[in-house]
Amino acid sequence: MASEVNLTTHPYDRLTPDLILDAVESVGLRADSRQLALNSYENRVYQIGLEDGSRVIAKFYRPERWTDAQILEEHAFTRTLAENEIPVFAPRGFENHTLHRFSDFRFSLTDYAIGRAPEFEQAKTLEWMGRFLGRIHAIGAQSPFAHRTALNPTTYGHDALALIGAGDFVPASLQPAYTAVTVQALQGIAQAYDRAGSVRNIRVHGDCHAGNVLWNDGPQFVDFDDCCSAPAMQDLWMLLSGSREEQQAQLGTVIDGYEDFMEFDHRELHLLEALRTLRLIHMSGWIAKRWADPAFPRAFPWFGTERYWQDRILELREQIALMSEPPLTV
Repeated sequence: MASEVNLTTHPYDRLTPDLILDAVESVGLRADSRQLALNSYENRVYQIGLEDGSRVIAKFYRPERWTDAQILEEHAFTRTLAENEIPVFAPRGFENHTLHRFSDFRFSLTDYAIGRAPEFEQAKTLEWMGRFLGRIHAIGAQSPFAHRTALNPTTYGHDALALIGAGDFVPASLQPAYTAVTVQALQGIAQAYDRAGSVRNIRVHGDCHAGNVLWNDGPQFVDFDDCCSAPAMQDLWMLLSGSREEQQAQLGTVIDGYEDFMEFDHRELHLLEALRTLRLIHMSGWIAKRWADPAFPRAFPWFGTERYWQDRILELREQIALMSEPPLTV
């Protein structure tokens, strides 16, 4: 069973509706009574109505997750992208500041965005996504992050396994099997990195799945909270789904658009399944790390059950097999 937690003593307990509105008004905006909590676990995000009829998105950062320097680096990256006419929602500045404080919470404000879910199964959509990711990466490659996390087998793999092992999350009957298959998966990841060689880390979105793209006459990229230093492939593999043959065709379409603006390093093809595997390991570690937040036991009540960890063992075994296959080609 997952470790027992105290569900009544978390910093977000103090983030009341009145405090949220007071925070928004502290930068000079006038809020009305409209307030809607949006789907977010890592931070707390709200749609706030203003007296002039417009709306803003207020994001309250998880305490002690990022340093100010890391948050400001995210802000600077997204604002640079916006200045280069890439459709991202960068934080708004008030008196030349994008990161604000109110009652011990740090928060930012962005414009309200509307759009539908992207249809990644459409070739035209994938090519369009490839072009914009090529533009994002062309700017991301111009200079490195100094403070943001680097995505690699240690930060997303070994650290997650250590965190899970330190808590009472995996049922005792499955602990040896989960540890063994994860270690084997990490060995496969290391071999994939060896095959890829010295690929370059650049500034990337880091979490470019369909939920972080709004479609409105083209893609609009939101939520750069996980932007990091990583191979370009980290932003590309999440666009792919289906059988190997389907992913092969999808990847070719994405790269066709991507290379209009940014050369793709074909050595990174060796990392596609390795990065997918790292995300799977990281996700369980992420839930474990946040288990003391009452939102997580409510959202993931199956975490800690035998079924959950049996499924994780099975998917890691499948990934080990996929990492041993020849990579996709373009």
